[in-house]
Amino acid sequence: MASGVMVSDLVIEMFNAMKVRKACSPEEAKKRRKAVIFCLSPDKKTIIPEEGKEILVGECGEKIADPYKHFVDMLPPDDCRYALFDCCYETKECRKEDLVFIFWAPEDSPLKSKMIYASSKDAIKKKFTGCKHEVQANNKADIKDRCTLAEKLGGNTVISVEGVPV
Repeated sequence: MASGVMVSDLVIEMFNAMKVRKACSPEEAKKRRKAVIFCLSPDKKTIIPEEGKEILVGECGEKIADPYKHFVDMLPPDDCRYALFDCCYETKECRKEDLVFIFWAPEDSPLKSKMIYASSKDAIKKKFTGCKHEVQANNKADIKDRCTLAEKLGGNTVISVEGVPV
């Protein structure tokens, strides 16, 4: 069942900017988003970027040693969210970079929140055309160890995620 929740234009712009990898200067590359978390607006009618909940490529390695761990730690322990993570991983054949859509619905979330986020998921997924990978996580253990993510990205062919062996 659809909830009638809309997706803000800013969410779509952020997705398109993350999806398109055009040639740019090293300074411009540092401003690219590595991860973004999205939430519902206070009136629960629009999906919006959550303020202060993004990781820029330039922060990786400088301010943030492990961008994936930092991203997982940014997810709230007691409420639902949607997220995009620009994942670098390596298979037995080559190195890849793909966007991963994450639906975060922790067990401690209020039932009403779980229901509206679940019924609004299709609205945001439809706007993320070309996003090949999706992960649903219900607790930090589901995504903390990278194995779940590696399985979604390519199963046993994935040998590392964000530079860390799986």
